Amino acid sequence: MSGIPPFRVLRAKPLWIANGVITGVLALLFTVFYVGANIDPVDHMKDLPVGLVSADKGAAVGGKQVNLGAQISESITKSTVSGDKIDWKVMDEKEMKEELGKGKLYGALVVPADFTSSTVALTGSATTGTPARPTLTVLTNQSAGSVGSGLARTATTQAAENASLQVGKELKARGGSGQAKLPAAARVLLADPAAVTVKDGHPLDAHSGLGLTAFYYALVLVVCGMLSANVISGQVDHALGYTHNDMGPLRLHRPLIRATRVQTLAVAGTLMAGLSLVMGTLVMAGAVGLMGMDASHLPLLWLYSVCAIAVTGIGALTLLAVFGTPGMLVVTLVFIGMAVPTANATTPLQALPGFYRFLAEFEPLRQITGGIRAILYYDAQADAGLTRGWVMMAVGLAAAALFGLGVTGWYDRKGLHRIPAGTEPEETAAPA
Repeated sequence: MSGIPPFRVLRAKPLWIANGVITGVLALLFTVFYVGANIDPVDHMKDLPVGLVSADKGAAVGGKQVNLGAQISESITKSTVSGDKIDWKVMDEKEMKEELGKGKLYGALVVPADFTSSTVALTGSATTGTPARPTLTVLTNQSAGSVGSGLARTATTQAAENASLQVGKELKARGGSGQAKLPAAARVLLADPAAVTVKDGHPLDAHSGLGLTAFYYALVLVVCGMLSANVISGQVDHALGYTHNDMGPLRLHRPLIRATRVQTLAVAGTLMAGLSLVMGTLVMAGAVGLMGMDASHLPLLWLYSVCAIAVTGIGALTLLAVFGTPGMLVVTLVFIGMAVPTANATTPLQALPGFYRFLAEFEPLRQITGGIRAILYYDAQADAGLTRGWVMMAVGLAAAALFGLGVTGWYDRKGLHRIPAGTEPEETAAPA
């Protein structure tokens, strides 16, 4: 045994430099991904989809047919107040409800069928009693994300208030000097005639975390996959005799079994696939059974959970097999660092800078969250994110298999084996 004190290694500059660079870069990257993505979502917002519905049937005014709802819709879509931040989707009520029920809209503004008739009636009723104000309804959609729904609510409410003021100007122009005889309160009402009400356009059950249970459930699946990959990778190496296994003060070691890198990855991937059945079952049992999370389509939720853990875990095992020890840092960045800000959950993709939107196209957490959201909130509709979730998981699994087996196979063909030179493996030994 060497008599050199262990703490003497702290004098080695390479030890400080290597670890300083790695930890420093990791800290910087997490800051950029997490903080950078959410510093100013309003400024970065572009084309946030919001529905615009005019059910107004119009009314006859002075022998002419007038439709204030159509005028409001036209003025909103042509307005430059919101710039390109809001993508106003003109549609009917049925289509609007369907789009809200698939998470494709963050909110909507609805002009009711009697808007024109109620507004015109103000000019006559204002002198005789308390008039019934016409209503513009702002619909929110927390199921699509609370931040996105809040952004849509702010923009839609502002548009509704501006529309009311515009209608007030038109009423004043039509009323002429006759409005000067009205009481002051009536004139104030006519200047801003519409009441703006806010309603939930797609109500969720009480135990849905205000629309965030899908994100947190998906995050649990991803974390289970990546952490179990780290555990399985180490345990497979121990079972094959490549590494020691420290259990408290005890160090266990098994006889070395010859295995190529491809074989090692295949063994770990098979173990991951099998254990995903256990983990997926326990995640759903814990969330739904123990914690009372609102959920339907339980068989589908179970299958999706198992597959999400398996694909995430196999992807993480691939990165560990290809990059070795630094692989866990790569896994953490791919599945957590870059994934959480781009999951389209806490902040909508339309409110992220362009670079983060690009990441969201392939980051696994976004795809898994979309599928879980469709199952939990949108009656498992295929085009509400479920189909994309399945397709992207299949693509991810195929990419992991091709990349992992391709690179480790190349390592094997180059003779970059893991067996130390001069070591004679015991091929007949089997792990306990």
